[in-house]
Amino acid sequence: MSGQRLYPVLADAVLILHALLVVFVVSAVVFIVIGKLRGWQWVYSPWFRIMHMGAIAIVVAESWFDIVCPLTTLEMWLRMEAGQRTHDRGFIEYWMQNLLYYDAPGWVFVLAYSLFGLLAIAIWLWAPPRFRR
Repeated sequence: MSGQRLYPVLADAVLILHALLVVFVVSAVVFIVIGKLRGWQWVYSPWFRIMHMGAIAIVVAESWFDIVCPLTTLEMWLRMEAGQRTHDRGFIEYWMQNLLYYDAPGWVFVLAYSLFGLLAIAIWLWAPPRFRR
């Protein structure tokens, strides 16, 4: 497969990976809350919880310091190499606009990410992971 044909496939793969990470971050919050209420032990797994909190911390830090996510940067580079149209916004902002026709200033997303991060911290404290002794 030539580079010209490979780049769009790789860009789509990065987009799918990015979307799956967003689904993981958001759905994990739901599963942790439900899991605590229903007694699911797997929601206390340190590996699961550390990966989740780490992903949220990265997103919040990127928003505070106005850093474009490396996955967005990689996807846009691959699309440029493929000769495809690109965008200049973050992943969530771009897809919120395209899927929900919602346009907001950047500070709204910084606030939303920060509040989501605070929610994750509150859930961590309410249902902390269980480390083996």
